[in-house]
Amino acid sequence: MNNRLDLAALVRWQNGRRRAAGAGASGGDGTLQEVSGFGSNPGALRMLAHLPEGLPAGAPLVVALHGCTQNAGGYDRGCGWSAMADRLGFALLMPEQQRANNASLCFNWFEAGDTARDAGEVLSIRQAIDHLVRTENLDPRRIFITGLSAGGAMTASMLAAYPEVFAGGAIIAGLPAGSAVGVSEALQAMARPQSLSAASRGGSVRMASGGHKGPWPRISIWHGDADHTVNPDNAEESAKQWLFLHGLADAPAVEQRNGGHLRRRWTGPDGMARVELHRIAGMAHGVPLSPGEGDGMCGEAGAYLLDVGVSSTHGALAFWGLEEERAVPAASRPTPQPSPQPAPERARAIPSMAGAMGAMGAMDPGATINRALKAAGLL
Repeated sequence: MNNRLDLAALVRWQNGRRRAAGAGASGGDGTLQEVSGFGSNPGALRMLAHLPEGLPAGAPLVVALHGCTQNAGGYDRGCGWSAMADRLGFALLMPEQQRANNASLCFNWFEAGDTARDAGEVLSIRQAIDHLVRTENLDPRRIFITGLSAGGAMTASMLAAYPEVFAGGAIIAGLPAGSAVGVSEALQAMARPQSLSAASRGGSVRMASGGHKGPWPRISIWHGDADHTVNPDNAEESAKQWLFLHGLADAPAVEQRNGGHLRRRWTGPDGMARVELHRIAGMAHGVPLSPGEGDGMCGEAGAYLLDVGVSSTHGALAFWGLEEERAVPAASRPTPQPSPQPAPERARAIPSMAGAMGAMGAMDPGATINRALKAAGLL
């Protein structure tokens, strides 16, 4: 029996995997519509989409992957993706995990059978992308992908498996591609990632892609400095990975700070930013948001959807060239939010997971998981 890792809270780990199509989570408020007949769907994922009224031929496509305990509809509302699709004129695809695959609705970013090119969950997402591009006459040169936590790690896996498909990506509180295979490695990467060489990190992507030589997607990375669920060092490792692939030096071309928001950017010979890294001081595990209706605002705060005065949704769209750039906004420390369903009561990051992992060594994975659960007050 294969066990499954809950990236956001490590809840209900002992539930076993059943690779079969089952009942999925609710799609949300009705703005998302079911996509069917898109392919063999080896990952048994549910696919939902939002196509704005009057969407013209040649429109871009954005793919957004929710985190653990979330569903597509809730993540869409929280981040404001459908609202931005209506405003800017792009198609939106939101894959959704099913409990038959993962009891805590996490995308299985650390399973080789779900992240290898042309297999499992990554192939399901690729099939849905191809289906929408073909049936809706979308622009195959402007496909972008983003995700939070387990969705952020799966975003990295998609970018690694299919770099030729994507013009850009945004990894939010995630991990580099190739960070882990199996439970022990996943826990280790989340709590205390290895500092690997840029060549090693980049080599993982080259291998996953089947030998792709470029061009490479433009990458936006977002992480809170107070994230105790996924160590912020993972953001630095992700940047290292994509800087190597783009052939860029370690030193950023531009570094801007406004309050607790630090943005570093690395540019290519043409002056276009290829990689950027946002660090938000005081922010725990979640998506940085600026909820509301004003300029540079969208979405709703909630569990793992953190009001810090900075919208990663707007930031990613601007980086991809889908809307105008704004000045780097200031970040404020997020306030605790209630946990709406389907998220658990615990809306903040696990406080002492890294400590629980400190003596991991050669421990039995089950004992390690129990230790982490107890340290988090979940067992």
